[in-house]
Amino acid sequence: MTNKKKRRYRIRNWRDYNKALVSRGSLTLWVEGHTVGKWRDTASPARRGRRRTYSDLAITCALTLREVYGLPLRSTQGLVRSVLRLLGADSPAPHYSTLSRRAASLEVKLPRLSTGPLHLAVDSTGVKLYGEGEWKVRLHGEEKRRTWRKLHLLVGHTTHEALALSMTDKETLDRRELSGLLGEVEGEVAEVLGDGAYDFQDCYRAIHARGARSVIPPQVRARVRSGPEFGDRNAAVLRGREVGRDEWKKGAGYHRRSLAETAMMRLKTIFSERLKAREWKRQVTELRVRCAAMNRMTSLGMPRSYAV
Repeated sequence: MTNKKKRRYRIRNWRDYNKALVSRGSLTLWVEGHTVGKWRDTASPARRGRRRTYSDLAITCALTLREVYGLPLRSTQGLVRSVLRLLGADSPAPHYSTLSRRAASLEVKLPRLSTGPLHLAVDSTGVKLYGEGEWKVRLHGEEKRRTWRKLHLLVGHTTHEALALSMTDKETLDRRELSGLLGEVEGEVAEVLGDGAYDFQDCYRAIHARGARSVIPPQVRARVRSGPEFGDRNAAVLRGREVGRDEWKKGAGYHRRSLAETAMMRLKTIFSERLKAREWKRQVTELRVRCAAMNRMTSLGMPRSYAV
């Protein structure tokens, strides 16, 4: 039996994509003029006690610099201070303890790049909280302290942007998070692609409620079920019996779901597969900051490849 040769790809727009990769490191991309102008929190206090010195935009900017350049909190304070000095801004840099405290309640919105109906792919992956490195595990096995969080990500597979996310413990089933992810997305949804882990009534019901087409492979011995939310699933069952599951996947465009896995790989490659924060809300903020930064990098340009 011969091994199947792996297909090779080449990039069509290497010159433009190379410029986009260079631009990702520019400080002017992450610290804009309007950000410095809104650095201080001038709004009336919405809570009792002392008014906050820094706006949410300033804290988001600082935490974004931290994730993009892979810095600890103390080094982030130093970087922000030097950037403000270079810009000639008469504004102080947030103390590292302030960054840590504000991250627990910060709301980070994911910038949306696309317009029109959304074509979505959903999947999940693990992010490491603490534990041994991969080499130690390979040699001596895992220890009980090895702990992970589960990241559920909804990706626009035509634009490669992260549109919604949630974080759970590693035991949470994927299907329980789809409804909440779709609720976070605004606008018209054309289709939702997911693997067999989403072949459940709650998922079909959530997709049907958004008026979208579901592309989820049914189980091998699946039967036709009654209900309007199962329309796409029943069509997949009947088509699979007629031409086979592989042909159904090709005709339905199911393989575009792998772009969700590609987005998760990019997220871990650009930033890290490990979380820095130790508290739950700060961990969620950390993931949202990473996804927002990845969307901005995506807006600079993405490679367009073709099979050799």
